[in-house]
Amino acid sequence: MDGYTPIEQYGVIGNLETCALIGPTGSIDWLCLPKLESPSVFGALLDADNGGHFALQPSEFDTSEQSYIDRTNVLQTDFTTPRGTVTVTDFMPLSARSSDMEPEAPGLYRQLSCTSGTVDLRLSFDPQFNYATDAGTITIDSETIVARGGGARLTLSVPPEWQTATAITSGGAYQTTASVSSGETVWFVLGFGGPPTEPAACTSLLTETVEFWREWLHDCDAESCVFYGPHHEAIVRSELALKLLTRRGSGAIAAAATTSLPEAVGAGRNWDYRFSWIRDSAFTLRAYAALGHMREGRAYLNRYLKINNIRDPSTIAPLFALEVDGPTDERTLEQFDGYRGSSPVRVGNDATAQTQLDTYGELVVAISELIAAEPDVTEPYWEAIERLVNYICDHWRKPDSGIWEVRDGPRQFVYSKVMCWAGLSRGISIAASDDSIDGPIERWRSKRDAIRDTVLKKGYNDSVGSFTQTFDGTTIDATCLLFPLLGFIDATDDRMEQSIDAVLETLTTADGLVRRYEEAGDDLDGDEGAFVLCSFWLVMALVECGRTERAASIFDAVLEYRGPLGLFAEEIDPETGAQLGNVPQAFSHIGVINAALHLRSDEFEEVDRSLEGVL
Repeated sequence: MDGYTPIEQYGVIGNLETCALIGPTGSIDWLCLPKLESPSVFGALLDADNGGHFALQPSEFDTSEQSYIDRTNVLQTDFTTPRGTVTVTDFMPLSARSSDMEPEAPGLYRQLSCTSGTVDLRLSFDPQFNYATDAGTITIDSETIVARGGGARLTLSVPPEWQTATAITSGGAYQTTASVSSGETVWFVLGFGGPPTEPAACTSLLTETVEFWREWLHDCDAESCVFYGPHHEAIVRSELALKLLTRRGSGAIAAAATTSLPEAVGAGRNWDYRFSWIRDSAFTLRAYAALGHMREGRAYLNRYLKINNIRDPSTIAPLFALEVDGPTDERTLEQFDGYRGSSPVRVGNDATAQTQLDTYGELVVAISELIAAEPDVTEPYWEAIERLVNYICDHWRKPDSGIWEVRDGPRQFVYSKVMCWAGLSRGISIAASDDSIDGPIERWRSKRDAIRDTVLKKGYNDSVGSFTQTFDGTTIDATCLLFPLLGFIDATDDRMEQSIDAVLETLTTADGLVRRYEEAGDDLDGDEGAFVLCSFWLVMALVECGRTERAASIFDAVLEYRGPLGLFAEEIDPETGAQLGNVPQAFSHIGVINAALHLRSDEFEEVDRSLEGVL
């Protein structure tokens, strides 16, 4: 299909600092080094002809199939050819001994194993440094291929039979062929820091990496795991995807591993998601808490409060770089055509300059989630909570850009107001439950009640029969599905039941895919697809109002849209089933986990399904 791999067919591997996307043909089409937010070295994802790639594949093959080694982020691609079969195993090393701050073996490892016959293979190594603005040079140095460009140096260790001076093409790539026979295993190591390359060491790193992922996963068995059941595999894959997006040491959580994969192919809805949104992170912390990963939650909050000027909440941005003081300024890459011609290709994200009032509430509820799990941490966070809640009291009436980050002017978004209410509600609860702290609870209660009264008066439209996107508006928005989950209104309240029905009628396909809102709501071209997370919001809202059978049916139907490897991008094209937007998308996988928790808790009363304060 025009030289581009469907988004849903990519596998992803990583080392908690960066990620690589690998297609079913064995081509690495996206890798930024040394960090996820660094410029790309392989960028064929965004320009099939000129972006750069690292392909290891049979010269000809009938079929290929990708899978992860069970309960890991180690990817395998099995090729069937006319003469035999081979498997390529891809991973980036991790181990229990690895430092919190840097990988022990900074490299990308590709193990090639022939499982039957004799297979001819080709290698194409074409790094294009700095988003393909610097093609660099390739040389052979002591039987190692060395690529230099953009101030960076990469090494590619290959078996002797794959080393030849004539492999360097006139275009600066390294291309060669060789064959492997049944029982033969060889290694290819892309180094960006001098990793081990001896076969025995490579094998040991593979074993340690498999053990790392399995040991990190939540503890579970049929008797004790709240997620155990028919959806357990989907939850595990979502858990592993979220961890790939979590920065080692700091706990910063990227919204996705890519930039500018389009929400509408051929249009301009292309954004850089390699940043940490407070909103996304708050949702992720809920999922992590349900899975028992509190260490990640503490690391994230501690880092956030340290690098942000919490003494002046007005300076808090809705998103920030994964590394302290990293750039967020948005610019376009004219040299890239964009995925299937979807331009502009953007790096950086100007949403960092927006006012998004829901962010303040989401930060408070993220802190409250940590406190609920570990009450002894209340005092260290109290100053931050008090300042944030006071800021909400003073600014909740202002218009903002909202959760969907509109770029055509601020509005009075209803969801933003409800999240301000949630922030106040959680602050009041924390202050009232701990005698050692003191806060202006009466003032907060007054403001909280004023917000609720205003939302019920101006955010619900009787003629539409639903909560709306903005005050005194008519547009139905899927964010209303969160209102009962936040405790703002009971799910069985007539206004909420009617809102759920309105979402089902106007935003939802027959099998449960949900669009964000009724109309574009901005000045961008192209019609976006259904937003995966919104479908899972619908599942949770339906459970809350007792429509569990419908909720379970939608949950199962939406899971059918996962890619072959169980991964979700941001959106789904309802007409074709193709995935759209950046991948893997944290929002989408958070939805899988939290919706599954809701469904399971409907079966087991001892499981707390309430999301009050943790969205």
